[in-house]
Amino acid sequence: MEGILFAWPQALVDIPTHYCPGCQHGLAHRLVAEVIDELEIQKKTIGVVPVGCSVMADKYFNLDAQEAAHGRAPAVATGIKRVHPDKVVFTYQGDGDIAAIGMAEIVHAAARGEKITTIFINNAIYGMTGGQMAPTTLVNQVTATSPFGRQQSSTGYPIRLSEMLATLDGAKYIARVSVNDPANMNKAKKAIKTAFETQIRGEGFAMVEVLAACPTNWGLSPVNAKRWLEENMLPQFPLGVYKNSAEVK
Repeated sequence: MEGILFAWPQALVDIPTHYCPGCQHGLAHRLVAEVIDELEIQKKTIGVVPVGCSVMADKYFNLDAQEAAHGRAPAVATGIKRVHPDKVVFTYQGDGDIAAIGMAEIVHAAARGEKITTIFINNAIYGMTGGQMAPTTLVNQVTATSPFGRQQSSTGYPIRLSEMLATLDGAKYIARVSVNDPANMNKAKKAIKTAFETQIRGEGFAMVEVLAACPTNWGLSPVNAKRWLEENMLPQFPLGVYKNSAEVK
């Protein structure tokens, strides 16, 4: 790799972050920023970040951004996009935010075919508030509120949001990716780029679900957290493109 230079993305601020060691939000930030740079849309892109570990993501992206209440990022993004249809608007949300308190927001934004892009970070747990069970928590997974493991008999099964939203006519591009290794990171970047391009073409709603590790709240080292994701989350949340309307035209 000697002689190869890796430029810092213009759409990403070069400062230390508040994320825990081994947290993969930073990897997702980098991919989003690289896509924004490559599409040359930095000056017309607006991000929307709600409550959660991503609550300070607006500090890291070098572009206009708006905070939203917990779960309400799709509604805020809808308002921004309708007032400024020439802008590229995206939300950056965690699983507790998007699939619990914000479930109605994301479902109806997709159903209406809002021309926004959503980056959904799924680490199967509530991060910022202390590691509680989330809608995406796996059966038998230990969390702060399921110390003996999530029990299907009382709390059901993890929600597969990508599969759910792919059934809606307004959703034009839905994919699930992972940032657990370089090969999957390349695929993740490609999916994120396609999601933004779907909006730029004015086709409708697009979402990329990104499987990511949360070492702190999983109680694992970064290396073991990566292994846990591969052994447990990948089988539960299969990677792939669940809908791409551009392919059926």
